[in-house]
Amino acid sequence: MRLLETIRAYQKNDPAARSGLEVFFLYAGIHAMIDYRIAHWLHVHKLKFLARFVSQWSRLWTGIEIHPGAKIGRRLVIDHGSGIVIGETVEIGDDCLIYQGATLGGTGISQGKRHPTIGNNVMIGSGAKVLGPFTVGDNAKIAANSVVLRPVPPNCTVVGIPGHIVRVEGAKLDHTHTPDPIQLEIDALRKRIEDLEARLGG
Repeated sequence: MRLLETIRAYQKNDPAARSGLEVFFLYAGIHAMIDYRIAHWLHVHKLKFLARFVSQWSRLWTGIEIHPGAKIGRRLVIDHGSGIVIGETVEIGDDCLIYQGATLGGTGISQGKRHPTIGNNVMIGSGAKVLGPFTVGDNAKIAANSVVLRPVPPNCTVVGIPGHIVRVEGAKLDHTHTPDPIQLEIDALRKRIEDLEARLGG
């Protein structure tokens, strides 16, 4: 694990992170990732009981549950972290950001690939649920409390239950700047009605 670059990623993404030492000693996400790297090494080397032991101990200590079989890239930032679940066949790219309460889970009890593949530079908001063996593309954003059950193209934003894809490339998205898909649909219908009324009146 390239620990220093991960600490720097935390400092970049969290304005409350005052120093690298603070991140290393006090941030649960860093400890969860250190434990995950150990557990994953054990898992790959067929020491699966020990791997699960490490991951379950880490869950008790950090509140973050990462299955040792998951594949996670570089510089993952887990902000706050409590309640996060990352399933066995999850794959996560580089430079991703996951907020508390998020779940990267499966649907059903089938064997094989059953969890999502997350691209690079993806943000997954608080309480979001991404469920199933599909891909979330690079630079996508999953808004807080969204439930995503279908693939997400790159550079898109998903909002709502079930998740609706909203393209907001270049626009700011955080927990207070999230488009409302229902309002967008209402606005589009209102515009369509106005256009039809204008044609009929003309």
